[in-house]
Amino acid sequence: MQQSGLWLTIVSCILFMALVAYISYKKTKGSTSDSAGYFLAGRGLTGTVIAGSLLLTNLSAEQLVGLNGQAFRTNLTNMAWEVTAAFAIVLLALYLLPKYMNANITTLPEFLSKRFDEGVRRYTVILFMLGYVFVTIPSMLYSGALAVLKLFDIPSLLNLSYTQSVWLIIWVIGIIGAIYAIFGGLKAVAVSDTINGIGLLIVGAIVPILGLISLGDGELLNGVKTLTTENPEKLNAIGGPDDSVPFGTIFSGLLFANMFYWATNQYVIQRTLGAGSLKEGQKGVIFSGFFKLLVPFFMMIPGVIAFHQYGGELQSVDLAYPTLVANVLPSYLNGFFLAVLLGAVLSSFNSLLNSASTMFAFDIYKTSINRNATDQQMIRISKWVGTLIALATFFISPMLLNAPNGLWDLIRKFTGFFNIPIITIVLMGVLTKKIPAIAAKSVVIFHVFAYYLMVWGFEQLFGLTVSIHFIHIYGILFATELAIMLIIGFVKPRETAYQMPHNPSVEMTPWKYAMPTSIFLFACVGQTYIVFSPIGVAYTEGIVSSYFWPATAALAGLTVVCMLFSLRSWNEKYMKSTSSTHSLKQKGKDLKEQWGSSSSSDGVYSSQNSK
Repeated sequence: MQQSGLWLTIVSCILFMALVAYISYKKTKGSTSDSAGYFLAGRGLTGTVIAGSLLLTNLSAEQLVGLNGQAFRTNLTNMAWEVTAAFAIVLLALYLLPKYMNANITTLPEFLSKRFDEGVRRYTVILFMLGYVFVTIPSMLYSGALAVLKLFDIPSLLNLSYTQSVWLIIWVIGIIGAIYAIFGGLKAVAVSDTINGIGLLIVGAIVPILGLISLGDGELLNGVKTLTTENPEKLNAIGGPDDSVPFGTIFSGLLFANMFYWATNQYVIQRTLGAGSLKEGQKGVIFSGFFKLLVPFFMMIPGVIAFHQYGGELQSVDLAYPTLVANVLPSYLNGFFLAVLLGAVLSSFNSLLNSASTMFAFDIYKTSINRNATDQQMIRISKWVGTLIALATFFISPMLLNAPNGLWDLIRKFTGFFNIPIITIVLMGVLTKKIPAIAAKSVVIFHVFAYYLMVWGFEQLFGLTVSIHFIHIYGILFATELAIMLIIGFVKPRETAYQMPHNPSVEMTPWKYAMPTSIFLFACVGQTYIVFSPIGVAYTEGIVSSYFWPATAALAGLTVVCMLFSLRSWNEKYMKSTSSTHSLKQKGKDLKEQWGSSSSSDGVYSSQNSK
């Protein structure tokens, strides 16, 4: 990169990031003086802001580089991690979010303390904190640093060694992200995420379009034709036994891993708990599911384009996306691209940091150290803990330089230590009333040892290889731990049945179109798999198979029928099932105001607290 181009990139990047910081500051000024304002954005986030924040929190440099690299190396099977999240997203929106908001909680461990006891709360906090500090946050920082290094060749630009460059970028990204999370609270994080999310969508669309134009020698349609007719197997998302994500894992461990991430992970649900109402929370969650469907197009198709363009010329699959960007993106957009890339990394980092400090403040400090802590004390301790966690991860992240190959799988293997027991405990907590706290504690202890043995331990300690994909191990342990909790609940049940608390602090009227929109989301997931399958664009004897259009028509017809039926029947039943848990003192009046007709009034529940 020439000196003038370098300065243009740096200056334009700084200007865009400064604009994001200024808007975030203006939007959050004076709104973080109490705990609700600092930790939950004053419970005033809209659906759009929630969706944008969830998009940026979830998508980072790890996906930009990693998913495109996997598409370059094999095919589109890794899109399952992103696209099938829709099932967990709908579970959160329709079922778990109303329960979380009714309980008026700030953290997931707080919810578990109400359902089980303080011991379960401490167990889950320990799992979350260890996972965040030693795995999730360091991997986010490290993968972000790698992406910046590969895209902009920092060592040669600044005359530093590769290791020095990694340390420098991790500290720069970390310090900026920490400022957002520590001093701005959740609202600053959410606002900056939304703005950066718009930038990510723009960049995500520009790169594959320019790549297809380049592939087609200046013609977009020619590029599309080349992509779909030459090596069409690269567009196949139906994974076989030898693929990194076999299709069968979608219905076993992958399903539960996504349930943990989208329905119980603190740094995801904290945005929804900051919603101004249940309706806005449901909108934000479901809209984020539609954003996830863009991942194959924005974060995997460029990898396939790179395969057609460069073939075996690249030294590493992780260079697929950086090389394509360097060759097709105009130089005047480099600064904007760098700002968006850094914004994606910052979002994941500051979201994790904000959630970790929130859990410490509410689940450790207020419960065990200072039970009478004021809002100002809670905010102050959160800032101190956030600073200490940030500094710790700045030193831990560069150590991943010594990690073995396959950082993508390594991260997911290590998250297996805490994702499955937490989703198991939450589901059993909300679906049953008699399972005691000892069952939840037993599952946590059992899982840590069983998971280690099945993934690494048997081979390391006894020389025995467990030839089961680690995602299937997720599913096996989930089923085993469900059985453990049910057996303990049968043998030694609670003396009294648990009753869910109902003390919401926001309007609890659900979104009228939550159910039909969820059905449409499911249909879009199905259509995405039809498109990227052997009967779709991965068809080897033409553009698509003769079965493609009948399958699409059948799915469309089924979707229309289900959506109409949901509006006429399921929607009313859903509203009734939720209304039964709330005070219905002013039911008739509220229903007429909300829905405008007596025929649908029975399906809405009041937002008043039960007395």
